[in-house]
Amino acid sequence: MNSIDLLILNLNEVRRRSIKVWTSIPQDKLHWKPDAEAMSCLEMVRHVLESEHYYHLAIQNRGSLDSFDSPFENRPYTTVMSELDFAETYRDEFIHTIQSFSEKDLSEIRIDRSESGYIRGLGDMILRIAYHESVHTGQLLDYLRTADVARERIWD
Repeated sequence: MNSIDLLILNLNEVRRRSIKVWTSIPQDKLHWKPDAEAMSCLEMVRHVLESEHYYHLAIQNRGSLDSFDSPFENRPYTTVMSELDFAETYRDEFIHTIQSFSEKDLSEIRIDRSESGYIRGLGDMILRIAYHESVHTGQLLDYLRTADVARERIWD
């Protein structure tokens, strides 16, 4: 197994566990949030999916985008499955892009996100994308605990 395969394995494992949590959110809790300033459960799911699309474009651009016309914007919030279905094409394109890189690309390609405070190698950036999702999945587990909802066991 090479580094590209491991990155994809990591992305897929993070997503598999996220989906376990996301699909366990009861319909009546999808719009729940711990306070007025927080994202709701469903907003957080969309945030993760939309951010992955943004990061994919940033990787292709080798840095942050001057503008981002999100295909997720202005879509009504309905269900987790509708969010996943809508994002599927973008996810497939993202994985395909990662598969197109070589081992050498992982360290030689730089992703310039200076306005966010960093410039990182491609491999580092891909790991950051998975980390971003895993942080929000943990955050959703805390939301569910706070809302007194049973939590899915993700440590299988």
